[in-house]
Amino acid sequence: MAKKISILIVDDEPSVRDSLYNWFIEDGYRVECAENAKVALTMIESDSFDIILADIKMPGMDGLEMLRRIKSLRKDSIVIVMTAFATVDTAVQALKDGAFDYVTKPFDPDDLSHLIRNASKQISLSEENEALKERVVSLENIEDLIGNSAAMQNVLKEVESVAQSNSSVIITGESGTGKELIARAIHSNSTRRFFPLVSVHCGALTESLLESELFGHEKGAFTGAMYNRKGRFEMADGGTIFLDEIATISSKMQVELLRVLESKSFIRVGGNKEITSDFRVICATNRDLKNMVENGTFREDLYYRLNVVNIQIPPLRERIEDIPLLVDYFIKKYCTSMNRLPVSIEPSALKRLQEFDFPGNIRELENMVERAIVVGNGKKITLKDLPLQKNMVVSTFESLDDMEKNHILQTLINHEWNISQTARALKVDRVTLYNKIRKYNLKPLE
Repeated sequence: MAKKISILIVDDEPSVRDSLYNWFIEDGYRVECAENAKVALTMIESDSFDIILADIKMPGMDGLEMLRRIKSLRKDSIVIVMTAFATVDTAVQALKDGAFDYVTKPFDPDDLSHLIRNASKQISLSEENEALKERVVSLENIEDLIGNSAAMQNVLKEVESVAQSNSSVIITGESGTGKELIARAIHSNSTRRFFPLVSVHCGALTESLLESELFGHEKGAFTGAMYNRKGRFEMADGGTIFLDEIATISSKMQVELLRVLESKSFIRVGGNKEITSDFRVICATNRDLKNMVENGTFREDLYYRLNVVNIQIPPLRERIEDIPLLVDYFIKKYCTSMNRLPVSIEPSALKRLQEFDFPGNIRELENMVERAIVVGNGKKITLKDLPLQKNMVVSTFESLDDMEKNHILQTLINHEWNISQTARALKVDRVTLYNKIRKYNLKPLE
């Protein structure tokens, strides 16, 4: 065995303790004995036993009461109860209280050894499962959370601090700063990390579609509802739901969302059955929700329900010392995905990137690096490979809409007005992109 399984034998009969002790020592286990429940519980408090064999009929505290106390002290311990007075009632009660199995005296050594081997296998499987979980955690890489700047280190400290709680979080920051990655970092470092992180981009959906997306719907609830569908709140049970662009939801949806957050229950569209779900909510927005509350466009009670913790993501222009690290990461990422030999960036090109304002933040920088690798032919990214000379849009804005307009236009330029590629780069669907183009009356530059 990779690990020697430990067994504690609890019985008031010395002959039983001696016989079992000798059997299991011979089989290679580490074995201890106790003559009653009180002594056994004292030993369990100071030592960890994998398997506990406990007699039901003992002076003082009986085996069933001891079983319940063991489970409160060491819930992972495997307890096998044993007695010479087997009844169905005591067997059922022992199993209900968490016993692994139930054996009667006199014992058949082969049968008992087989039972202990089965219990040992379960222990090994549980330990392997925990090891795999730890490995998953160690492999969990929130890849774009890169930065040694003081501003970014403060964000990472906030993420670490808030991750272990179940409090609601609002992540604020300009478009392209990586708000969803921060949400993933919080989830991946929380106790909910083995359950889903379910993302909903609220700004990309109409009110009716968002309602169906969040709450699900029953077959026949509306035209085209051909089957029952789970909503995102239901899918997020045990995990986290991430509501991006939370500021875009309608007044009606604000009311519905507040009710769900308060009760953790909801009804599917077209249904009548109340469904409960245990989820944590993380939201993101590039708008000033406090100002929206003051203007009456966002409910104050919902704002305070969501804004338990606020994490502000700094724009890239406030952490220019992180640009070399980000550029290096994006170069490796896209060289690998394009099956290209590794390239580097000329100092003059990197200097120009550090001087640029980046209205589109990290997303814009990533697009620039990707484009440079696509259009570049050499082993180095040069200044001419970066879209910083021609067709560069002015980067001074008076409003968030101006900033969004500029970012969409610059991304369209970077992808030569290819709608599919631009939509993927912006992480929106084509319909949303077309709507934004119409909204801002965007056209190719002459």
